[in-house]
Amino acid sequence: MSTAPQLVVHRDKELMAQAAAARLITRIVDAQSARGTASVVLTGGRNGNGLLAALAAAPARDAVDWGRLDLWWGDERFLPEGDPERNVTQAREALLDSLPLDPSRLHAMPASDGSWGQDADTAAGAYAEELAAAAGPEDHGPVPRFDVLMLGVGPDTHVASLFPELPAVRETERTVVAVHGAPKPPPTRITLTLPAIRAAREVWLLAAGEDKARAAEIALSGAGEVQAPAAGAYGRSRTLWLLDRAAAAKLPRSLYPPASA
Repeated sequence: MSTAPQLVVHRDKELMAQAAAARLITRIVDAQSARGTASVVLTGGRNGNGLLAALAAAPARDAVDWGRLDLWWGDERFLPEGDPERNVTQAREALLDSLPLDPSRLHAMPASDGSWGQDADTAAGAYAEELAAAAGPEDHGPVPRFDVLMLGVGPDTHVASLFPELPAVRETERTVVAVHGAPKPPPTRITLTLPAIRAAREVWLLAAGEDKARAAEIALSGAGEVQAPAAGAYGRSRTLWLLDRAAAAKLPRSLYPPASA
């Protein structure tokens, strides 16, 4: 069942990143207080990395017990380990290498020089198995019920590596698939599917910059998920769009309270 999206619009992308980082710290601390652990799905790209950099600079980051946090990824570029274009490489540089994380709880997606070599489909299946192994009886499904799953929204409305009209966005059974022939480089990727995304308690969609304004307008106007994958991304208890004013420029003000701007 989808949750109606809530919108929060910030003055600029820097403020958006700082506010999102503060919001994420609070959410992780609340989850750890309630259950002892927390699980978060990270996103790459400009806005995802901006949030991680803001988190690195946030004084309140020490409120989190980083050793009791599971980190997953929404998608990954199928490139060799350590490649600067890989989301995990960028996340390590922006934040993760400075945190006292439990290495066994850092769930990077496979690299193209890993155990499965160049076989992206088998590598995707292995990540699906890792997710299934981490899911408990209380999760009622093949993936953990993530506390927060973050997604950057592309100018074409793609989220993770789910691009408009491509087979991956139509997937209804598998939780992780390989993407071949992506319209932006590199062409081969691994991604969570919409069923996996919708298992999260909260899904946060990040969009900043005027190049994201049309995508936000389309995704929030009732478009279908095959044509606008961002429209199909929602959480079990909350769906939150975090935007800056430039990305929200084409949205009717009735969608968000004036106070959030």
